[in-house]
Amino acid sequence: MLIDTGDRGYGDGIVSYIKSQGINKLDYLILTHPHVDHIGGAVEVTNAFDIGKIIMPKVSHTSQTFKNVVLAVKNKGMKFTAPNLGDKYELGNANITLLAPNNSSYDDLNNYSVINKISFGNTYFLFTGSAESISENEIINKGFDVKADVLKVGHHGSDTSTTESFLKAVNSKFAVISVGTGATPHRQC
Repeated sequence: MLIDTGDRGYGDGIVSYIKSQGINKLDYLILTHPHVDHIGGAVEVTNAFDIGKIIMPKVSHTSQTFKNVVLAVKNKGMKFTAPNLGDKYELGNANITLLAPNNSSYDDLNNYSVINKISFGNTYFLFTGSAESISENEIINKGFDVKADVLKVGHHGSDTSTTESFLKAVNSKFAVISVGTGATPHRQC
């Protein structure tokens, strides 16, 4: 499974790395939301691998990158699978549960982010894409179990995500912030 493909220009590197690990097929490609920094390498990944299922929220974007991804998926004879709240998938000994998006209409594309919780034995991972406080609050208010050992912090560490109440609910031992080279998280300290 691959979650997001980075910005434009990262696709070939991602493909090369995955292939160097002896992987030639992806069971799942999750594109959390259609911002370029999350789908920029998706064309190369889609073209390079057999993919079982491509999961992406049912929302569009006007960027050429988004249009190119849609075309690549179509040319491969595939369709996107829209995430449904509570969808469950298996990957070897891991279980994946989709916790968001919880709404079909948001003002900000970040809140359409596919949030998934992965359990592997007694270890739990929570991947949040760029979900912001609105999506986080929806998850908490619906009573979903978001406790995880590892949290991929939302929206690159932005102060619009990973609220104190969400952090308390997740109660992770480790947090990972995904940012580009030379970038710093957007969090206001």
